[in-house]
Amino acid sequence: MILDTRNFSHFSKRLAQTPRLFKNYPHVFYDLVASLTPMRDDEMSFRLRNGYTIVSPNVDGARFPLYEIFADDAYHLDSMLAGLPDDVHVMDLGGQIGCFSLAVALHRPRARVHVYEASPTSASYVRRNVGANDLADRITVHAKAMSGEEGSFTFVDSGTASGHNGLTAPEGLGREVTVPATTFDAAVKEMDGRVEVVKADVEGAEYDIILRSDPASWATVRRVVMEYHPVEGHSLDELLDFFAGVGLEPGEHDRGTRAGLGVIWLSRDA
Repeated sequence: MILDTRNFSHFSKRLAQTPRLFKNYPHVFYDLVASLTPMRDDEMSFRLRNGYTIVSPNVDGARFPLYEIFADDAYHLDSMLAGLPDDVHVMDLGGQIGCFSLAVALHRPRARVHVYEASPTSASYVRRNVGANDLADRITVHAKAMSGEEGSFTFVDSGTASGHNGLTAPEGLGREVTVPATTFDAAVKEMDGRVEVVKADVEGAEYDIILRSDPASWATVRRVVMEYHPVEGHSLDELLDFFAGVGLEPGEHDRGTRAGLGVIWLSRDA
């Protein structure tokens, strides 16, 4: 058998990170191993050394944001929030189980976050994790999709709080669900017209959400971090043209493993 060195390196990194990240790392290790057997529990509880307790379904697609955000700092929160007000207002589009919103609240104790999560399963975990860490006064959870128009939105939901729900979900991943939908413009109004940071990871819906929004709704936005996805008939250039028109310029850019996929940071600051 040929050893996949890339997968082994990733596994080794997570193995080393687990004791540093979680107080209850022996139990985490047990649950990770048990997830490969009939003895697996449906959920895992993570007691982070930063003081948070986070509950997640015991599946890889739901667990990986804990490592990405709290161990890898995938969104580079220090630099993304640098120079912004202490009471920064953040919109989290595609909240999954709530890790990004919780991380923002940890970095900025006066921050106000509105998180939108379309998957009914994922939204239930966001609510649980926000409540368990006594952050309901600072993190508002919206169990609805963000779309280009008000109404409803249909997508594939794995039912496991996976980060891979959405328009670009692999065939056979889950079942179609229809949920209430709102628009970026309406969400900004609900935040009293003040949003400094937008994080978007909406599995392909970013084109509909952003390109159909009113440029005026972006007037207070100073930072954006966005995962973009391959969607037929669209390209990243469309999004960059839109953002240029509202004064947001691209900075760091992590390109993904296939065309049309990546993460890009944008800023209104020089």
